[in-house]
Parts: sequence; structure tokens; C-alpha cells
Amino acid sequence: MSKTVAIVVFNGVQSLDVTGPMDVFAEANRFLAQEDHYRLEVIGVERGAMACSNGLTLQAHRHFSEALQPYDLLLTAGGPQLPMLDFGPAFDAWLRDATALASRFGSICNGAFMLARAGLLEGRTVTTHWNDAAALAALCPGARIDADRLYVQDGELFTSAGVTAGIDLSLYLLGRDHGPQVALSVAKRLVVFTQRSGGQSQFSPFLTPHAEPTSAVALVQLYVLANLTGDLSIADLAAAANMSARNFSRVFARDAGMTPAEFVERARVDAARVMLESTAAPLKTVAYQCGFRDAQHMRSVFNRRLGVTPQQFRLNFAAMV
Repeated sequence: MSKTVAIVVFNGVQSLDVTGPMDVFAEANRFLAQEDHYRLEVIGVERGAMACSNGLTLQAHRHFSEALQPYDLLLTAGGPQLPMLDFGPAFDAWLRDATALASRFGSICNGAFMLARAGLLEGRTVTTHWNDAAALAALCPGARIDADRLYVQDGELFTSAGVTAGIDLSLYLLGRDHGPQVALSVAKRLVVFTQRSGGQSQFSPFLTPHAEPTSAVALVQLYVLANLTGDLSIADLAAAANMSARNFSRVFARDAGMTPAEFVERARVDAARVMLESTAAPLKTVAYQCGFRDAQHMRSVFNRRLGVTPQQFRLNFAAMV
């Protein structure tokens, strides 16, 4: 069944907050039957052309006062000035009504401020851009702000962290709608591998099919990320999942689309990439803290996976540290 996805925009909106999620759902239509296609709509807070924060101009399909239909997913986009903006009681009232009609609603980046001003975040757990977390907490003290997450689900409410995390959230929602393989196919089309939030790399949820939060795969993924320097053998991971080694290997490969060893290696590469980008730590220190046997082992894995050595990666991508 076709689903309608609507994104609310305004003068000063961050263009990637809009185009990132829209591209995920638009690309998904390549892999879906015609009757299952997503229909995309842009709703304007203002009328006419709206300038994005980068100078790009957007034209909404309709003004919010004309958007009276129920949406399957209604998202509010963010922008650099949004924490200081108030669109007035008429818009807030419309947003409350529109989210009540929507099957799911949420925000991209600091689009959460729109929801907060409309009174939609009280008592909810949400995330936003790490730089705006304190301001959102001050605006809505009744909400629990989890600034370390790429995206957060609280019932029918879905919020994402800064900018590109809107792609993570959209892929997650796509996977819920049409299964992990469609989400994985779209991720490959968009050439998405890892995402970062507040300088911390997280193993991208769309390198493997999405796992239910309480599943054995998800529990093991969290265990791996928290214990990169550990042995992380099949026996170790099976124990973390409270399963036999044979059954664990079968279930993990089925649900994740890769072996446990493959997942562990990818997670270690992701962690090493963040350290190389954000610190001046010696390569042997990076290797140790990310669970490689030594710097040479890390070099071999980087060459095989990324086509560059850790030193070359640091020279190309590191911040000034």
C-alpha cells in the first residue's frame, strides 16, 4: 500500500534535512511495486519560494494551512536558526492536529524544536543535533533528550540527530515498512556506510539489515561496540546472546546478512576511523583500542576494506589535531 511522507520546511531550512530523507524514500520506489510507492510532499511554513541555509531555494507543494490530509509519516526539518524561530500559534495548532492524524511523526535534526513549541515532546524521549540538545532541554524540560543517539523512537514519535542522521532514520523507517533488504538496497544506492554523531562513530545500522532492539543480533552488536578490545570470539558473542555457538552463528548470519567475524571487523574499522579522524594517537594505540592485534594487522585490514592505509586515511580525513 502506498504511503505519503511529508516534510515541513521554512525559510532557513537545512537543505540536507529535506533532501536526505526524500532521497531515501524516492530511491526506495525503485525497489517497490507501483502500488507500494512512497508519495512525497513538502509542506511550507511560509508561502512561495523559501531559501535554505545554503542558498538553495525550495518551493513547497502546499502551505501548511492547506495540508489537511492524514500523512503516514510527517517530519519537521531543521535549520541553523530554528531554535530561535517561533512560527506562531496557528502553525503550532496545525502541527498538533497534523501529528494527531499522522500514523507516525517526528523530526530531523533540530526540527524537534517545532515539535517542542507545539507541546508534542512532553514526557517523550527524543534526540536532536548534539549542539542543540541543551537548548531543547531548556525549552522542553519535560522531555528526555538523548543526544548520543542517531535516532530515537518513542512510540509513534521518531526523532533524529544532526543533519545526515535523517538518512539513518529514514532507512530505519523504510526497513520497518518494507523489510531489511529494501533498506539495504537503498543504502547501497546512496553509498552510505557509516554515520557519526557528536564525534562518535557508530556502526551504521544500514550496513546490515535492521535488527529489532531486543533481538540477539542487536544485543550482540551493542556488546561488540562496547567491548572492541575483547576477544569477541564466536563463543564470547554466543554467551552474550545467551545462545549456543552453533545456533548463534546461524541466527546472526541469517538476520545480519554477514558472519559475526565480519561484523566485528567492520565495527573495529569504524572505531579506528573515528580515532584517526579526531585524535593524534599513535597508530599502535589506535590499533590496540579498536581491538586489532597490532598496527600491522590494522594496516592490512584497512588496505583490504578501504584501499588505503591508516596513515593515508588520517592524512586525507583527519581534523586538525
